[in-house]
Amino acid sequence: MFRRTFWFTAGAAAGVWATTKVNRKIKQLTPESLAAQAADKAIETGHKLKDFALDVRDNMVRREAELGGALGLEAPVDPDLPVQRHYAVEASAESAARPATYRTLPYKSNNRNEDH
Repeated sequence: MFRRTFWFTAGAAAGVWATTKVNRKIKQLTPESLAAQAADKAIETGHKLKDFALDVRDNMVRREAELGGALGLEAPVDPDLPVQRHYAVEASAESAARPATYRTLPYKSNNRNEDH
């Protein structure tokens, strides 16, 4: 009698446990749950990439400071020297006024096999 009761209880407990595990897995595989998991992974990856980029930037600044000190680039600037200016490349008014056309290069070839 006790043996049958024990096995009945063990079977019921195993059934409840298996049903609970299956229901959890089914809930994890719903589209909403999968989307939430993907979003969480994407956010986590974004944070890791941001941390990596910040580490790279910090180390880059540190290394540039080391190289600048080694090369003497951090010396005070002489105020008598002219400042190097960087000019932006701008489209000329002539090219902006006409529509986009293709230029032909002044190239004349004597090679007769060029067209074949």
